Amino acid sequence: MLRLIFAGTPAFAATVLDAVVQAGHEVALVLCQPDRPAGRGQRLVAPPVKRRALELGLAVGQPARLREEVDRAPLRAASADLMLVVAYGLILPQAVLDLPRLGCINVHASLLPRWRGAAPIQRAIEAGDHETGITIMQMEAGLDTGPMLLREAVPITDLDTGGSLHDRLATVGARLAVQALEQLAVGPLAATAQSETGVCYAHKIDRDDAVLDWHQDAQTLARRIRAFDPVPGCSAVLAAENGLTLKVWRAQAVTEANPEGALPGTVLRSPEGVLRVACGQGALELTELQRPGGTRQPVATFLRGRPIAAGEQFQVLPR
Repeated sequence: MLRLIFAGTPAFAATVLDAVVQAGHEVALVLCQPDRPAGRGQRLVAPPVKRRALELGLAVGQPARLREEVDRAPLRAASADLMLVVAYGLILPQAVLDLPRLGCINVHASLLPRWRGAAPIQRAIEAGDHETGITIMQMEAGLDTGPMLLREAVPITDLDTGGSLHDRLATVGARLAVQALEQLAVGPLAATAQSETGVCYAHKIDRDDAVLDWHQDAQTLARRIRAFDPVPGCSAVLAAENGLTLKVWRAQAVTEANPEGALPGTVLRSPEGVLRVACGQGALELTELQRPGGTRQPVATFLRGRPIAAGEQFQVLPR
């Protein structure tokens, strides 16, 4: 068994941490991002990895950076064989990569070199990929550029959301991480350099990404809604009522094109209990909505409380 430093922050990483501990490896130190303010009260909230590590009785560090020797001192004192990194959220300088005897390996939620970067799960769904997966990678100074040690594909279904795919990938990532550690405990793993072709980046999701752009085609918007469920969730602003912001949790592209030639963002004539909105190409049928402070509702239920008439307009992003 190996003596490890584990570096990770979100729930995905907590799943891997559990599996590593259950497999019998010694986790000398857990690193995660600092507590962040969250919720309406903006109280400091510990990340999932910290909460799970404390439940397991593990030592936890939350450095804001690792560039100075004083920040790296706890890592050096851990005398780890290897550092396992899973969605940590902090770039590791070369001095950290060189600390453990076996270096640092990373559990990444894509089939590298596709979707290097911060949001590979959401970007894969948004792009319409039919599969993604897990790559165990030997870390180097570049962003997700290191040689691959293990790799396993996972299909993406038409019903997958960011949440459902996250959970499946976390399970696969945990299993592959344990497999990699077991093999590294007895000898090196064969490493395969990443291809120079097929490289793309999963850029971090920001607030602007979550706002539906009705100029886009309906299929693209439907995928984005699935990709951003449950975090951060897509939103649309109804122009009436001084701009009522709605969360759009489920939607589907309608097969027929916009027969009225309505401008993007315009609510179309639809059967009772159905809400369709014109897009740059085709129309999007919204099937689950949420008002501010409310709960998710099927659109028929929502419309009984707040009817939305044909011809009403959702705000359209400037071109």
